[in-house]
Amino acid sequence: MSDIETITVPDLLRGYPGVAFGGYVAGVLARRAEAGAVRVDFRRPTPVEVPVGLARTAGGGAVLTGADGDLAVAVPHDEDLAAPGVPAPPSWAEATAAAEAYRAAPPTGSVDCFGCGLDRMPDTGLRLHCGGVAGRELVATAWTPGAALADADGMLPAELVWGALDCPGNAAGRLLGTMREGAVTASLAARLLRPVPIASRLVSYAWVVAEEGRKHRVGAALATAEGDLCGISSALWVAPRPG
Repeated sequence: MSDIETITVPDLLRGYPGVAFGGYVAGVLARRAEAGAVRVDFRRPTPVEVPVGLARTAGGGAVLTGADGDLAVAVPHDEDLAAPGVPAPPSWAEATAAAEAYRAAPPTGSVDCFGCGLDRMPDTGLRLHCGGVAGRELVATAWTPGAALADADGMLPAELVWGALDCPGNAAGRLLGTMREGAVTASLAARLLRPVPIASRLVSYAWVVAEEGRKHRVGAALATAEGDLCGISSALWVAPRPG
């Protein structure tokens, strides 16, 4: 393990109350890992406003460590994230309609998540309000990052691009599959394909790959309004035990 850096996730970047947004955590680890595609396995929740350790590991990976042990571990991902195929992205109009439908009737159990919180503004969240796309087995949202989210080069930081590939999977599981509220990301693998300029018109979308009991495998992608892919992901979500 390389030298340990101490980081603190601010409360703004929460997913569930007191817990860091999983997509952002995965993106932080992916930045430290030395691989094009990375899989992040979540071991336990990463707290907000609490210092945690971040370090590279042997083999090109990275690890986030808290007081009770490893919080999340990143490793190079060799599987083809495009298999068995990435659906063509919905149009901007289709994704806008899907987002409006979601906002009109959101699933129960919605929380103030940086990725999908309904009360977030463009400068305080990603607003990934993914609703069903008419005539397709997809959920999607049309969105534009706020200027306050830009990095020094005027781009959407890679950590937030990872975030745009996380929350849509939850919506897919809830609206297209059988996933119950309160599910968490157990693992997230992604490959970023191109930089994302801030203020771009973007479409995030997701689909169900397979379900087995409490386990739900989903795919997600981020594209420009013109249909160019910016990133793809594969995730395993796990729902809480009944009762």
